[in-house]
Amino acid sequence: MKFPDVELTAHTGEQISPAKAPKAVVYFFPKAFTQGCTRETIRFNELYEKFAERGYEVFGVSTDSVETLKKFAEKYGVKFKLLSDKDGRLSSQLGILRPTGTAERVTYILNNGEVVHVLKGLKSADQHADKALELAK
Repeated sequence: MKFPDVELTAHTGEQISPAKAPKAVVYFFPKAFTQGCTRETIRFNELYEKFAERGYEVFGVSTDSVETLKKFAEKYGVKFKLLSDKDGRLSSQLGILRPTGTAERVTYILNNGEVVHVLKGLKSADQHADKALELAK
């Protein structure tokens, strides 16, 4: 499956389409500053160098505003880009937009815009980073 080529605004202000990265891990999280999403982001941040060593860019995506994601990234020293899917367009295209307007917790591993792995339904939020690292080769 091709990952949708949608440009989102990063917490840094740039426009980014994860589908254009040669190798990417794109994790969707429901809401910044909530317990599970905070743990998940911290874990991806802890493993960031290992993903980078394998040539992967990491992107965190939520329906939070750019301003909220900027505060979230600053508070936790996030080393990668957090992307705002404020209107839920990308989440909706992927079929992971909840009726509440937030995205489900799903992680996609991409290779040249192709989805090679999808992680969904893991017991705890922070497992996404470890499992993604196992699969990111």
